[in-house]
Amino acid sequence: MKKVVLIALGVLLSVAGAIWTLQGLGYLEGSSMTGSSFWAIVGPIVAAMGVSLLYVTIRGPKQR
Repeated sequence: MKKVVLIALGVLLSVAGAIWTLQGLGYLEGSSMTGSSFWAIVGPIVAAMGVSLLYVTIRGPKQR
């Protein structure tokens, strides 16, 4: 159950980060975030956190 929650959180962070990046760069319009350099910087950071969470969760603990 914990693994499913972490995977869902990783996907959510990745998607949110991608959307924020696209809005910050001006590719997605219709928001106060459009064209804001703040979101163009924060978006990739959040997306990278989501991808990292997915990687660690799916890979699992190292076997020694």
